[in-house]
Amino acid sequence: MLTNAEIEQYHRDGYVTPDFRLDETTLDGIREAHARLINRHPEFSDYCSALLAYDTWFLTVAREPAILDMVEQVIGSDFALWNSSFFAKPAKIGTRTPWHQDGEYWPIKPLATCTVWIALDASTTENGCLRVIPGSHKSKQLARHNRSDAPNIALNLELDKNAFDESKAIDIVLQPGEVSLHDVYLYHGSEPNLSDHPRRGMTLRYMPTSSVYCHDDDTRFERKGRLEMSNRTIFLMRGSDKSGQNDFRVRY
Repeated sequence: MLTNAEIEQYHRDGYVTPDFRLDETTLDGIREAHARLINRHPEFSDYCSALLAYDTWFLTVAREPAILDMVEQVIGSDFALWNSSFFAKPAKIGTRTPWHQDGEYWPIKPLATCTVWIALDASTTENGCLRVIPGSHKSKQLARHNRSDAPNIALNLELDKNAFDESKAIDIVLQPGEVSLHDVYLYHGSEPNLSDHPRRGMTLRYMPTSSVYCHDDDTRFERKGRLEMSNRTIFLMRGSDKSGQNDFRVRY
């Protein structure tokens, strides 16, 4: 469970790195499942935006009671999982994730999500750990994003450079099995991995069921087929659907 100080930090800064660590058995299971995915779909060697469209084994991690307890503490007792992704930065790979807000891409109304980021390897400044701007979530507004066609970036929308001061960025350094939680409006990004060590991370995306996942809405996320935002299956994790409008039918 999160301490009162950790809950306070999440709401104040938009993120928290709790005193928590997944056990090695669970980590090995995630690594094996990721290896299976890459074996079948080598196109996802660095990034898969929708793990559950290809292997529902990842729900095992999403249902980890300790993770659900922490999520409940920051977004309430009624919530659903709407996505899980994998971000892999192999050693010496120069893929950068530009500064962005997650909500710029997502068809959720009202916009709300707690993302749990799980480190499979040590995530350090040298190998491209997550970087955040503390407190940047407080306005609960989406800032201006510009389309970027730069090579070697993981996402094609980037926060306008006038929207924030990058000198205020904090590196989230994690050991294998450690996690961070962050708010949907938080400004964040990551640098390329130019080190000799891989940096793999898995995300779990939970939204309160007072919000609605709008499968039919247009989005700025351009992946096709199973990866389309309209094809995400959402899974009730705890409580009930407070909105009464969420569609839990299986897509893939």
